[in-house]
Amino acid sequence: VQDGCNQFCTYCIIPYARGRVRSREKENILNEVHKLAKAGYKEVVLTGIHLSSYGVDFPEDKKETLLSLIQAVNEVEGIQRIRLGSLEPGIVTEEFAKELSSMSKVCPHFHLSLQSGCDDTLRRMNRHYDTAEYRRIVGCLRASFENASITTDIMVGFPGETEEEFQLSCAFAEEIGFAKVHVFPYSRRPGTVADRMDGQLTNAVKEERSARMIALTQKTKDAFFRSQIGREESVLFEQPCAKNVWEGYTKNYTPVRVASAVSLAGQERRVKLTEVSGDFCFGLLLP
Repeated sequence: VQDGCNQFCTYCIIPYARGRVRSREKENILNEVHKLAKAGYKEVVLTGIHLSSYGVDFPEDKKETLLSLIQAVNEVEGIQRIRLGSLEPGIVTEEFAKELSSMSKVCPHFHLSLQSGCDDTLRRMNRHYDTAEYRRIVGCLRASFENASITTDIMVGFPGETEEEFQLSCAFAEEIGFAKVHVFPYSRRPGTVADRMDGQLTNAVKEERSARMIALTQKTKDAFFRSQIGREESVLFEQPCAKNVWEGYTKNYTPVRVASAVSLAGQERRVKLTEVSGDFCFGLLLP
């Protein structure tokens, strides 16, 4: 629904490569959503390079926000689920979370970009929040949505990151208890501020820290999956993954597999989650 970014994080080339924020007109988006609904699609994902900035480039007489766009999509008949792409933490206020939770189609899965769980590192990255604000935002979402899942991205090996700062990032990730984390090592981008910073770390250090962070966040993911066992959830099935085994997702984006001799493609069914195996929850179809 938008392209470009105005944030200028010190590690990121996107504002230079893709330009400033440019939002699609709401009517253009709604026309596409109506076509998808008419074609039988039940879920749409609203996404962009910097989704939280949707509408900031519109003139005052045509002002829209991400919230007003979501509200409009929520009214489209035939669409049963609205999923959001990556959000900047700053957009999530108590009012924003309350409004989202009033719309039954909005999925309780929030990908909140973190990048680091260390305040000093966040400042060097020119991120516009700190860990205290991030913690508050996660609490706000969890208070507004039952069984919400929080996912994120974490960068390791940013210039100047000490072992102590890395440990702070690990501790914060463990504290939040993410359902899933995309972990990646810092990669230099010529033309960015971070590329010119002192304290560039070796690839060996970055790879070692990546491995440690991945191991830690795999534990938080496993814990979240285990917390789903025993729950009855609505699963939108997408495709077969083996003979008589179908795969889909709950509204909070937990991947689920069930046995079924008949096709479940495109169906939303109630499932009782019974066990965890690898990267999936398994369950039983309910009548």
